[in-house]
Amino acid sequence: MSILGNIVSAIFHRAGASSPAPAQGAPAAPTGSPASGSPAASPASPSMPLEPGTRVDVEAVLTKLAAASKERLDWRKSIVDLMKLLNLDSSLTARKELAHELHYSGDTNDSATMNIWLHAQVMHKLAENGGNVPADLLNK
Repeated sequence: MSILGNIVSAIFHRAGASSPAPAQGAPAAPTGSPASGSPAASPASPSMPLEPGTRVDVEAVLTKLAAASKERLDWRKSIVDLMKLLNLDSSLTARKELAHELHYSGDTNDSATMNIWLHAQVMHKLAENGGNVPADLLNK
């Protein structure tokens, strides 16, 4: 599964929503293989449908996880903290792979700029795929 698919799946699974389908064009990870293994296909707009009319309250899910975390993680501003909160690999390598999946055209060696862009894109992708994302996180 793609890194974006892992992010969406982790949030939607914790919300108790039915499991979203793998990203369109991205193969699901084979059983027993690491989710962050070889690069997956890079869909422009993953399709992870929910039950009709079902919306996942992204803010509620992530706020609850943050409250239960021993670390102080600012998922609202940091892609690294968001990935850590979901127990996903937040390394620079993983973020560069996510940037590739989302068709980032900037310099991946400028991690600060890339991270800001990634966070905004992930919030938009969550909203596109059935997530109820706060407006302040979509207007970046």
